Amino acid sequence: MAGLRAMSPRRLGPGPALALILAGAVGGCRDEGLPPRAATEVGAEAVRVRPVATDIVLTGDVMARVTSELSFRVGGRVVERRAEVGDRVAADQVLATLDPREQRANLEAAAAGVQAAEAQLSQAASTNERQKTLIRQGYTTRREADAAEEAFRAAQGALDVARAALGTAQDQLGQTELKPGTAGIITARNVEAGQVVQAAQSVFTLAQDGPRDAVFSVYESLLAGEPGDDTIRIALVSDPSVTATARIREVSPTVDPANGTVRVKFEILDPPARMTLGSSVVGTGRLQAKPAAVLPWSALSSAGGRPAVWVVDPADGTVALRPVTVAGYEVGRLLVRDGLADGQVVVTRGGQLLHPGERVNVATGRAP
Repeated sequence: MAGLRAMSPRRLGPGPALALILAGAVGGCRDEGLPPRAATEVGAEAVRVRPVATDIVLTGDVMARVTSELSFRVGGRVVERRAEVGDRVAADQVLATLDPREQRANLEAAAAGVQAAEAQLSQAASTNERQKTLIRQGYTTRREADAAEEAFRAAQGALDVARAALGTAQDQLGQTELKPGTAGIITARNVEAGQVVQAAQSVFTLAQDGPRDAVFSVYESLLAGEPGDDTIRIALVSDPSVTATARIREVSPTVDPANGTVRVKFEILDPPARMTLGSSVVGTGRLQAKPAAVLPWSALSSAGGRPAVWVVDPADGTVALRPVTVAGYEVGRLLVRDGLADGQVVVTRGGQLLHPGERVNVATGRAP
């Protein structure tokens, strides 16, 4: 019995048994063999680095070169308003009037002051002449003669002051009528009839006739590029056939904190009649050409959060992810400034399925 126990097979634990089963399975697979994985089909094209000029398209408005605030030089109650926003006005056209009763009273008082000063001057002149005659005949003293001459000169000065006051009163009466002084278009109205206004309070805003500007709000990053020319082509949004050429005139030195843009003004050269003030226009400009590789949007991938593309190794057909520097994004394409060399093959279709070192079948072409 002891011999029989010695010859009985020993039980195997679950761990070794499972290892034997897996080893047999692996051995069987090695015997049968697996077919090699097929290469991934992708679209690709050859890189061609060439000078590329980037177009910039912006939307802006046509504005007058000079805009002025029109106001009365005297205060009073507005009795009439004769202009509306959008009206074209002449230089001597009356836009609004104030109640002139106070100014007329001042004018009448100034006129009376002139009459009184003239009477005083006439009397002083007679006295002065009489004293001159008496002093020659020895019937008066030098003191009385000098006093008469001094009174005469004082009367002359008083008359000059009265006449100046009369002129001021006449001017103030004329200021009760508001005239623009130059032709233009009313762009804003700030008062109504019956309202009391102070001197220099803005009543109308006038866009003066003359040179016109196309004004654009440009993102600061676009200003970093060097323009290929100082002129742009502008066209009406409502009718693109109405076009003109504009030359850059002013760039604001500050950035608008609300939207991060810079105000840029272009002088419109020979603006057409239909390009009126307030019209919306589209401006098209071009930056200076710089070497870049042009690739379709589908070629763009990411490596560690940075832009990258899949580059095919011509020796073995494997792919590698190559970080690149993008110079600009345009409709349907991107401009790569650094990271690629002329002639390299870049995956443009199917890159989202790739892994580094994977073998691919590509159909090469040239960049557009």
